[in-house]
Amino acid sequence: MKSITLNTKLNRLIGEITIPGDKSISHRSVMFGSIAHGETKITNFLPGEDCLSTISCFRKLGVSIEEEDNQIRISGNGIEGLKEPIDVLDVGNSGTTIRLLMGILAGRPFFSSLVGDSSIGKRPMTRVTGPLAKMGAVIDGRNSGSYTPLSIRGGKLNPIQYELPVASAQVKSALILAGLQAEGITQIIEPSETRDHTERMIRQFGGVIDKENKIITVKGGQKLTGATIHVPGDISSAAFFLVAGAIVPGSEIVLKNVGLNPTRTGIIEVLKNMGADLEIISDESDSFEPAGDLVIRTSSLKGTVIEGDLIPRLIDEIPIIALLATQAVGKTIIKDAEELKVKETNRIDTVVNELKKLGASIEATDDGMIINGKSNLHGGTVSSHGDHRIGMMLAIAALVSDGEVFLENPEAIAVSYPNFFEHLKSLTN
Repeated sequence: MKSITLNTKLNRLIGEITIPGDKSISHRSVMFGSIAHGETKITNFLPGEDCLSTISCFRKLGVSIEEEDNQIRISGNGIEGLKEPIDVLDVGNSGTTIRLLMGILAGRPFFSSLVGDSSIGKRPMTRVTGPLAKMGAVIDGRNSGSYTPLSIRGGKLNPIQYELPVASAQVKSALILAGLQAEGITQIIEPSETRDHTERMIRQFGGVIDKENKIITVKGGQKLTGATIHVPGDISSAAFFLVAGAIVPGSEIVLKNVGLNPTRTGIIEVLKNMGADLEIISDESDSFEPAGDLVIRTSSLKGTVIEGDLIPRLIDEIPIIALLATQAVGKTIIKDAEELKVKETNRIDTVVNELKKLGASIEATDDGMIINGKSNLHGGTVSSHGDHRIGMMLAIAALVSDGEVFLENPEAIAVSYPNFFEHLKSLTN
């Protein structure tokens, strides 16, 4: 599918949808199930292309993984049960897969090589390979290990005390996974709190990890035991429908089973700060990963400032927040978001350029963007640039645009939300 003509301006979105499983948690549940002892059962797993890449890699490492619908069963033999892969490990488009997998492979006494698609080939890996090398892993690749393809000769790891230069859940998680294999205690210091799915997962699999004042402490040599994991809906996927419900006139959408992990709920704070009519109607905060049902209604929105410690809690939602801001009265400023430059695309430039094609008043800055609302969007030809979140943002933009919107490369959306268009259509009937 090279291009698609999207719905033009709608009068309302009405209905209820169940958000697909969280991508970050789906990845990690497979990884931890693969390095634990015993059986792990995962329900509501996200069968998106990224998560299927994680399954493929662990199968090549000798792990037995069975798939049936959205349920996964893993027969784990512990991290020591992983075997040297015969083939190259292909992570596809998944930055989570490659960065976290490096942390696991760094401590394994065998050789492995990692590749990905053209997007992965442009994404910097030194933020992971650098500290892993300090722990004793031998890693090489293009431009001295900065880019894929990468080769890893794993083995005995030394513990490390490492202060992250940028707030990154992927880098943090890679070092935690390496620290589980090191001989001693590893400490990781975060500049700002990032999503804590890895820490929660360790505890769910019977491990121990401590966190105090942004200092994470993990002891090596722990034995993890298989667990049952129910994956809540992905709040990053829900964000597109939260924004759609807020900006399309006459709308009311119920979103079921949305993950409400406090390290991920920045989008809810921003919506409320901008005046959105948003309600949490059920809340299972005592779960391994908290979740609940949300209701969003058409809202009168105002501009806001998004910065500082809030950024890591909504980094993946910034493309759709930019669209939200185009429909708010006043100026919205997003800053401290340099991390957007090393996502699937340079999301600062890509978001700005694509929304400008539809008539938005938006400008890029070194660390974010400035959006002037309220904009009357019009039709045009836009592209996902192979970035799933850009693709979904543009699909929602079409709902408030005068004239047809032609989206190129819509297939990228399947990376995280395979039934996105099906869910969107259900709300328009």
